[in-house]
Parts: sequence; C-alpha cells; structure tokens
Amino acid sequence: MAQIPDFTQSKILIVGDIMLDRYWSGATARISPEAPVPVVNVNDIEDRPGGAANVAVNAAALGAKVSLLGLVGRDETSNILRTQLEARNVDIDFITLPEFDTITKLRVMSRNQQLLRLDFEKSFVRADKTALLEKYKSKLSHVNVVVLSDYNKGCLSEVEALIALAKEADVPVIIDPKGSDFSKYAGASVITPNMSEFTQAFAKQTSSQIMSEDELHQLASDSCAQLNLENILLTRSEQGMSLFSALGKAHHLPALAKEVFDVTGAGDTVVSTLACAVGANTSMEHACQLANHAAGVVVAKLGTSTATTTELALAINSHKSMDGGQMSEAQLLVALEESRNRAERIVFTNGCFDILHAGHVSYLNEAAALGDRLIVGVNSDSSVKALKGEGRPVNNAARRMAVLAGLSAVDWVVEFSEETPQRLIQAVLPDVLVKGGDYAEAEIVGSAEVKANGGQVKVLTFEDGVSTTGIISQILENDNR
Repeated sequence: MAQIPDFTQSKILIVGDIMLDRYWSGATARISPEAPVPVVNVNDIEDRPGGAANVAVNAAALGAKVSLLGLVGRDETSNILRTQLEARNVDIDFITLPEFDTITKLRVMSRNQQLLRLDFEKSFVRADKTALLEKYKSKLSHVNVVVLSDYNKGCLSEVEALIALAKEADVPVIIDPKGSDFSKYAGASVITPNMSEFTQAFAKQTSSQIMSEDELHQLASDSCAQLNLENILLTRSEQGMSLFSALGKAHHLPALAKEVFDVTGAGDTVVSTLACAVGANTSMEHACQLANHAAGVVVAKLGTSTATTTELALAINSHKSMDGGQMSEAQLLVALEESRNRAERIVFTNGCFDILHAGHVSYLNEAAALGDRLIVGVNSDSSVKALKGEGRPVNNAARRMAVLAGLSAVDWVVEFSEETPQRLIQAVLPDVLVKGGDYAEAEIVGSAEVKANGGQVKVLTFEDGVSTTGIISQILENDNR
C-alpha cells in the first residue's frame, strides 16, 4: 500500500477567521400558511468548528500538533468553540474582544439538504491587532508551517506583516485567500484559490470558461513572478487541482470524489492536509496529491467534516496512482512530461468501451503489464455513433470514462473526438501502442509514428465470446422472448 507521511512531525500555527458552523435539522412536511416557505420541525441542533477552526480540526485529525490563533467575542459561542477544539487536541489561543460577536453561520437543513443559511457576524477589520501580532511572533519559533485562513472577516487585515514575520523566521506560509486583491499575499509559499477567485484576481480580461490550459499555465506563472509566490494550488471543481510553481512547472490532479454530497469545508481540508504534509517534509507535488485525496473524502460527507489518516490511506490506495484518473488532453501532456522525467514506460490503447465487460478488463490488465503507466483513449459520443451507428453509445462518455478510471490497471483516461486516435497518439507518442484483435501492425492507427519514435506496437487477443455488440444482442433477444 502507498504510504502517507508521519503527520505527527507537523507543528502548525493556524491564524485566521474563527467561526462556528451551526446546523438546525428536521423534517419538512408542509408549507407555511404565513408565506410560501417550508416549515422545518427542528429536532436536532449540531455545532461544529468552522473557518480557521475547521482547518485546525482537520489538521489535528491527521495527527499534527496544531495551535489556533484568532479573534472571538465574549459570548457563549466562543465557549462552545473552546470546548470542542480542546476535545480535538487543538491548542487554542483566542483573543477575546467584548465589543464583537463570535462569527456564526446557521444552516437550516431538511433531508440532508440545506434550505437556508443565516450569518451572524461583525467584521473584525477595525479591531486592534496588536495582541494578535505579538502572540503570533512568540509562536513562530515553535512551529514548522503557518496557515493563514482568510474568510474576509477582518482577522487577517494585516496579513502582510504576518507573511513577513514568517519569512523572517524561515517558516513556510500557506494561505487560503479571499477577495480580488491578492497583492497582500505577496511572498507566500503557496496560495490555494479556487478558479473563480483566481480569475477574479489575475485574469481581469479573461473568464475561466474561455481560457486554454496553456493560457492558464502562463497566467499562473506570471502571477507567481508578480507576487513572489513559490506556488499556486488552483482548485478547479470537476477538473481537479493544478499546482503551478514559480519555476514554471505545472502538475495536474484529477477530481477524485466518487460522489459529491456537500462541498462545505472542502477548501479547509485541502489547506490543512497540505500544511500537514509540508510540515512532515513532503514535496509540494506529493502534498497536493494528498490534499486532493483528502478533499475527495470530505465532499462525500455532510457539512464541515474531516478526513482521518485511515480514510486518507484507503483513498490513496483505492487507485494505484495518486495522480491518476480522467484528464483533459492538455493536462495529460503535462502529466506525461513528469512521468517521463521519472523514466516511466508509457502504454497507450483506445476504444469505445461502451459496456465494460470481462474481455475489456482482461485486455486492459494485460496492456498495463507492458509498462508503468496505461493511458486509455476513449471515443467521444459523436465518434462512437459514427463508428457504431444509431443507438450507440449506450453509456455516454462521462460514464464510460468514470468506469475505466476506476480500474486498477488504468492510470489516465482521456477523450478524443475524432473517429480514430491518430492525432492523440501523435501527441502522446507512447513507448508501447496496444491494440486488441487480429490486426497486422501496419493496419493499426498510429503505429508508424510510434515505431518511428522508437516505440513498440503490440497486438493482444481479446477474450473469446465476449463483446459489447454481443451483449447488446443478447439483451435484445431476451427482451423479445
């Protein structure tokens, strides 16, 4: 099994906007006679640490030694937070400001769905930060990584000073940013914006929807140089994550969640796992892989949640490759460059894979054994229709790719829209090109290019008596009996 780092080596100082996430849950069976709104019969109330406090809980759940510093009010909410955080082995250092209230987010839930959210907050922007800075300075010599969790609630209004003090102490700084002005985060080790935040901050004239992978890479590299950032970890929803470094490198990671139940707090999990890994002397690329898997764990849970080391280990080992899965062609080419730098042997095959069957699985296992990485090119829906006729595919491309990505033999799955993978093979130029059936080498699309590049072409035999067309015919025959 793949190993995870010893997170107990991590000593993390988390500073940022502390809040309480409160959930009121109950059944909804009628509409109010007073207004066209559902009536929720509340039968359960649950409080969970939120914001920077959720980052702290996530890091502690992985075994890190965690210290949390932030601003709260003198109220019952801060007492609830204190009790819950201490129970989770978080060393808390609250700066209590009597004239403020502790930030609270109240969510009204029914049938595991959020109906309404109410926010109770007063910005801490104008609060005196002298005590915060003094406590922060005193803690820097006892930690090996700093997390600044910015929810734009005012605790980090002097974030520039916090970054400067950490750099002076030679402690890496990880920032979960907010707002459209990222200049205040200059000098950080890594910032973790989502795609919307990134384009709002840096791509003033370009939307994320019309930006190519090359343009995105260039914009990220320019942004790193502009703000003296070592890295930008960009979270991209269904497109996974992308790590861009000041050295111009890019590392793409696919989305791993099998089912997205609730994205609340997923960003906190990414930041906390990243910090734990960095504190355990893990490379930034590996740290991002771990963070990606942890995010996949928590979005399958309801509300602000954590990933344990056991869940993380199981998630990592559910696929033989931590950076495997569905990818765009542009992302695949970046991953291939990194793979070749590790001298890995690349195998490529392709097909429609409309109804995955035993013959496919046997064939893919045999193909995977020919190298270190197996890429499967999948025909788009339109190209399957052109090849197979009306009524095909039975399963759309997204479903076909998801099933293939779940196989242990398969590392990367990529879609192509043409009837043949000629262009894709020319872009990939694998070490081994594999085709199933009774083809002669010269008949296999892409064989000439692969052989000219020094690669091999292999023809594997499909399992007799099993085919998608045969399965469909059998189903239709049974239905007509």
